[in-house]
Amino acid sequence: MLINSQTPTKIAKTSQFLPGTDSQPRVSRFMKQLQDEITEQLTKLDGVGRFHEDSWERPEGGGGRSRVLRDGAIFEQAGVNFSEVWGSHLPPSILAQRPEAAGHGFYATGTSLVLHPKNPYVPTVHLNYRYFEAGPVWWFGGGADLTPYYPFAEDAVHFHKTLKEACDQHHLEYYPVFKRWCDEYFYLKHRQESRGVGGIFFDYQDGQGLLYCGSDPNGQAATYSNQQDAPVGRSWEDLFTLVQDCGKAFLPAYVPIVERRQGKKYGDRERNFQLYRRGRYVEFNLVYDRGTIFGLQTNGRTESILMSLPPLVRWEYGYQPEPNTPEAELYETFLKPQDWVNWKLETLK
Repeated sequence: MLINSQTPTKIAKTSQFLPGTDSQPRVSRFMKQLQDEITEQLTKLDGVGRFHEDSWERPEGGGGRSRVLRDGAIFEQAGVNFSEVWGSHLPPSILAQRPEAAGHGFYATGTSLVLHPKNPYVPTVHLNYRYFEAGPVWWFGGGADLTPYYPFAEDAVHFHKTLKEACDQHHLEYYPVFKRWCDEYFYLKHRQESRGVGGIFFDYQDGQGLLYCGSDPNGQAATYSNQQDAPVGRSWEDLFTLVQDCGKAFLPAYVPIVERRQGKKYGDRERNFQLYRRGRYVEFNLVYDRGTIFGLQTNGRTESILMSLPPLVRWEYGYQPEPNTPEAELYETFLKPQDWVNWKLETLK
């Protein structure tokens, strides 16, 4: 049963607050607005490219709108998707984490983006914020992470500090847990290598229990979360506001980085390295990414699901960066978890 979100009621034997009867349209409106705001600002930033929109429908229920910019002045390909789907059965990838949702119909909505710039000095970036309901079960998830090809500490610091400020408005332990969770999630196990410099990531946030709800009980995110007191009284409204503020923090976190780097000159060496590193993005999205897996398992629109893949990519057998080069610094420092919000303080000591 759904109740009015203005008068939250506790479910017996839990601290979970049920969403209001208008939960689905409210989240849907925000996700569309987020897509609108981001595509509008990216169009202005690029100056040349324009987003082409494809609206689509899912036979089992729902649909979405996919917006893709190609061959712009800054972005080789930029995709910003909105989706809103529903159905009678959740896919295995969700039920493995939330078995209590079995037997219920589901509703899911979210906005996601992946931006692949032309200039190797401008980092690729990813964002996804989403909401699920399945019978009595609901949760929010999402995050944003940065994948540079050439390392600039000030860019990583700025990105992390901006996301931390958004999280800190709600709970001072959000960023420390979600940052560690991001480092854990965006990790290519078969390469033993991080995808980039991270950001924040969270999932299955329903106001109950500890903040970390991931799959590694012995990892740094779980260890840190277990050492903190479980936050209490986090309602549906609290978590929806968190997602809104984190989503709105994306442009301030990323746009200044693009503006700093997009005019930097590069040659074949930098371009080839960028294309090689893009291969890691492909590997992660096809092997580990939950959004890709969920979309394919729920018969989503394939073109929209695979929008995250770069238009050009290369693989190279047995690549090793030359010592004392920017490429080597990326591997040695930037592809390992760092305390980015305190980076400048540490390096000045």
